[in-house]
Amino acid sequence: RGGGPRGRGGTQGAFGRGGGRVRGRKSKRAKRQEFEQMQAPAIGGVKVPRGNGQTITVRRGATLSDFADKINVDPAALVQVLFHLGEMATATQSLDEDTFGVLGTELGYDIRLVSPEEEERELLSSFNIDLDAEAAAEDEENLRPRPPVVTVMGHVDHGKTALLDAIRQADVAQGEAGGITQHIGAYQVRTRHEDDERAITFIDTPGHEAFTAMRARGAKVTDIAILVVAADDGVMPQTIEALNHAQAADVPIVVAVNKVDVEGANPQKVRQQLTEYDLIAEEYGGETMFVDVSAKQGQNIEDLLEAVLLTADAALDLRANPNKDARGVAIEANLDKGRGPVATVLVQQGSLQVGDAIVAGAAYGRVRAMLDEHGTTVQEAGPSRPVQVLGLDSVARAGDTFVVAPDDRTARQIAEKREAADRQASLAKARKRISLEDLNEALAQGKVETLNLILKGDVSGSVEALEDALLQIDVGDEVDLRIIDRGVGAITLNNINLAMASDAIIIGFNVRAEGQNAEVADREGVEIRYYPVIYQAIEDIENALKGMLKPEYEEVETGSAEIREIFRSSKFGNVAGSLVRSGTIRRGAKARITRDGVVVTESLEISGLRRFKDDVTEVRDGFECGINLGSFNDIQVDDVITTYEMREIPRT
Repeated sequence: RGGGPRGRGGTQGAFGRGGGRVRGRKSKRAKRQEFEQMQAPAIGGVKVPRGNGQTITVRRGATLSDFADKINVDPAALVQVLFHLGEMATATQSLDEDTFGVLGTELGYDIRLVSPEEEERELLSSFNIDLDAEAAAEDEENLRPRPPVVTVMGHVDHGKTALLDAIRQADVAQGEAGGITQHIGAYQVRTRHEDDERAITFIDTPGHEAFTAMRARGAKVTDIAILVVAADDGVMPQTIEALNHAQAADVPIVVAVNKVDVEGANPQKVRQQLTEYDLIAEEYGGETMFVDVSAKQGQNIEDLLEAVLLTADAALDLRANPNKDARGVAIEANLDKGRGPVATVLVQQGSLQVGDAIVAGAAYGRVRAMLDEHGTTVQEAGPSRPVQVLGLDSVARAGDTFVVAPDDRTARQIAEKREAADRQASLAKARKRISLEDLNEALAQGKVETLNLILKGDVSGSVEALEDALLQIDVGDEVDLRIIDRGVGAITLNNINLAMASDAIIIGFNVRAEGQNAEVADREGVEIRYYPVIYQAIEDIENALKGMLKPEYEEVETGSAEIREIFRSSKFGNVAGSLVRSGTIRRGAKARITRDGVVVTESLEISGLRRFKDDVTEVRDGFECGINLGSFNDIQVDDVITTYEMREIPRT
């Protein structure tokens, strides 16, 4: 065995378990030495890899955990480093640019904070999809005119949906619960303008205040905003809100003064009100086109469309290259029982074709079919064309960007990267009223109560809007609201099981639990609340949160008596002969004693009350009585006995 080929000292040792090592492969000791050289003791002796000037990009609002993932270290080590630098932060707390700057300087990294848009560009460029390079390489000869994308915005019940009905000859309002638009829809209509047939794409954004996020998204994808203001109602809070979104997106505005046929209509008042918000009508010397319309009567609809096209031609250069891979935005998405995930997308650049491999947010797949707003199958969708896309593997979110990928594998990889980034962003966005370190202590002291919610809706935009609205409910630091799951489609058995495990309430927005799922929820005592209109859900949850608050009490004085004489009793101890000065002294009431304005003792109890020789339950002001304070005997003449009770303060 000693010298043979199978022995430990033979030739096999040079390649196997013997004395040598494989040429070119580092030993464990060499690897350990190299790793230790990479590490340098930071402040407080914490070892983390040195960056040596390496640039690390993180999304704005990123946490220490996000940065730790980028440099492959334990987040706890970074918490220690920050602590020794004089900064207190938890691993899941979002950090500002200055804090990241201090941390980067200490560790030798150049930390660059980027917006989600920049992060998206970097992600796509890592897959050789360079949006900036494509935009810069656009030749004038490749650009073709495209239809304007118009968003209809305004206050609730000012006639936005009715106006779109008049434009596209379709009655959408009948299908809306409470008459409030709760989905985003995209439609394309055609009209005659200067002897040419022109197309206009309309995005109908909801008007209820809870859909601020969706309305803001509408302003981002749009070229022109139509601001609908009722002539009989004037400028309202959500009118201003919609106006702010459009102006923040630097979008030209056309004002449609609706309901001019209604009694009490005053279109001139609307024009005057909007001058305060820098919307000055052309007749007043401004640049904003105002059109008086009546959606119900169909009055001046053609004039409104003409105003949109005139504004587009005068203020915007609406051109795009249709001969390249499509880029755009998912306007809405939902789960259809027969067709699976369906996304309404707006093509912004290029042309989308059946068979393209696309990725929309964290959803990916091949375009199996495309439908227009009338349900007609189309083979190709050019710039500014809204279509419904079938073939995605999951439900995209409203507002997700979509791109055409070279192949299915690339599409899946992009979707997975986006999903991971979204998961980190949602964790940072989660509402935490206390830090993780304080949670156990706070729960032990009964300081925190949590309401867990699971949100399910018919479309992703509604779920997102409901989530944003619920997270804005503020009832103080004593109650924590957690949304532990959200999704699109019917309430499933998985949702019910999660609710059972976490004591959560399920909110169903235009969806229900049916059949066996409803029976399981009923049997297990899982509360499911159904809502067709969003503000009802917000109101109920707010009331529930207020009901979880621990009651607050205030002290109310019920009576006071002045001690005039002290009687000694072998049976009862000292008895205070007193005159009731105010209120009523009741037997069993809590009491305190003050002497010359200073409290002698509190939390006493009126254990006995007598009028002459009779035991009584109460004595009103102006009457004399004998008061027994139980075992407490340290009383003097002229002391004041005050009785009080604790009353619950109703929550507002």
